[in-house]
Amino acid sequence: MNESILPASYPYNFDTAARAALRLLHERLGFDLWMVTRVEGNDWIVLQTEDHGYGVEANTVFRWADSFCSQMVAGRGPRIAPGSASVPAYAAAPIGRQLKIESYVGVPLTYGDGSLFGTLCAIHPTPQPEAIKEELPLIEFFAAMLSSMLNTELKATEAAREQTEAGTDAMTGLYNRRGWNRLLEAEDARCRRHDRTACIVAIDLDDLQAVNDSQGHAAGDKLICRAGRAIRGATRESDVVAWLGGDQFAVLGVESGPANSEQLLQQIREALDRAHVTASLALAMRLPVEGLYHAWQAADCTIAAQKSQLRFRASVAASREAVRLEGTAFTAAVCQQVCHCQGFALRANDDIENCIGSAR
Repeated sequence: MNESILPASYPYNFDTAARAALRLLHERLGFDLWMVTRVEGNDWIVLQTEDHGYGVEANTVFRWADSFCSQMVAGRGPRIAPGSASVPAYAAAPIGRQLKIESYVGVPLTYGDGSLFGTLCAIHPTPQPEAIKEELPLIEFFAAMLSSMLNTELKATEAAREQTEAGTDAMTGLYNRRGWNRLLEAEDARCRRHDRTACIVAIDLDDLQAVNDSQGHAAGDKLICRAGRAIRGATRESDVVAWLGGDQFAVLGVESGPANSEQLLQQIREALDRAHVTASLALAMRLPVEGLYHAWQAADCTIAAQKSQLRFRASVAASREAVRLEGTAFTAAVCQQVCHCQGFALRANDDIENCIGSAR
């Protein structure tokens, strides 16, 4: 192959292989814009580009349903259209009103099970000769190569998980904090490399301390195991579930966009309810500029705020009941005094009114 196109060493990962493939295809076939894309729900995310005029950059997001590629994957249009205006599905696609497209190439990129990952595609502002159709086998070869490399990386990730026995808790069968930290770091690197989405669900058991105090630690251990089984049963095989010690669990939702993440949160909540486990849950999405560790911290902070509010309301309610039994009024002054003793600061009259109202 042309040494000016490929990097000095063979591109052993998906990212560098994609860049090399786009450069080679542009040099051989032209087209002003070549892209490797990923589909996430209705988002069509640009991962890599070889752009010579359109101004489309990596991380640009289009609507999947608007694209030529969605029509191609659905079988409504050919993989190569030298004159895309003559293909009704392409002529009607809304993306044609955003970008000037007169010719198109597109081939699916797939996971190992055949499901859609994204596409290898190209567009050009003028029609191309019909002879371009003869190049389809070359384009399909590159698509197959990229799909294979993608799946090799995914299998390597799974293999790494299987080697984390030291990071697994014997009692629950879930990852422990050591395994969680290792997998969180590995998944965050993969998200950065391939612009993946992911989420964190933080879970704190509400009644563990009370069970330990009233029934003993053996009963507390049973509660932890019951919660762990419920959480694991509500997640996908690809998700990471960890017991971090004490009342804390965490779930890493792999390849999980906002809609899927909300569904995951609801499934976990419902599974815990069925198992008669009371818990506080919080969801945080991975943000590209901050990463998964920050998402984990954000979810933990949300739970801490939830529990603080619950303790606040419980303290106010208990104090209000005590005042009622004594036959005095539960006034703003009493509320201030109670909350001061409990370590809560009420800084405004609105806070005081909310305090009184929350106990009613």
